[in-house]
Amino acid sequence: MFAGTGAIVINEVSNGAITHVGIALTFGLVVLAMIYTLGGISGAHLNPAVTIGFWVSRRLRGHEVFPYTASQCADALVASGLLRFLFPNSELLGSTQPAGSNTQSFVLEFLLTAILMFVILGVSTGAREKGITAGIVVGAVIGLEAMFAGPITGASMNPARSLGPAIVSQHLDDLWLYVLAPVLGGALGVIGCRCVRERACCSAAEKIDISPA
Repeated sequence: MFAGTGAIVINEVSNGAITHVGIALTFGLVVLAMIYTLGGISGAHLNPAVTIGFWVSRRLRGHEVFPYTASQCADALVASGLLRFLFPNSELLGSTQPAGSNTQSFVLEFLLTAILMFVILGVSTGAREKGITAGIVVGAVIGLEAMFAGPITGASMNPARSLGPAIVSQHLDDLWLYVLAPVLGGALGVIGCRCVRERACCSAAEKIDISPA
């Protein structure tokens, strides 16, 4: 949150020094780094839609969903609050807002998150995003989707990522879109995984990862 939305804010105050490509790469690279750093400890979900997707796919116990999502949302608020302190003149703090119609952005966010969840389920171990390729693949998908869809929707794919800047900057009109569409899209990604690789996606052996970190 701090790096990704911070890149948007710094791009604004530096008159475009980072560029849209740089912002997309920042989101992808910071997720890559966090997966390799924390994937073996917490799973490095970083995203309520992914956490709920793991629960829907039966890889995460129900009682673990709230601690994950509460932490993600709280951290998003803290990151946005720190950006407000550092850049008090920033109006949006990197908030995600539709460039076109709400329907256009809703469908895009829904599909972007579905693709992301489908990929994550394919490269993760149990409820954890870890392994040799997980960080590279997930980070690359986030960077790619932010690259082509960012100018239209902000390419959130993450309710917490949109929640923090929206609340701190008080731009709440379109927040519902960025909460609902990623959660539904994550569920679609689970369905897609079950259709093409059911045994590997949600088999009994993969439901809950109980191996030591």
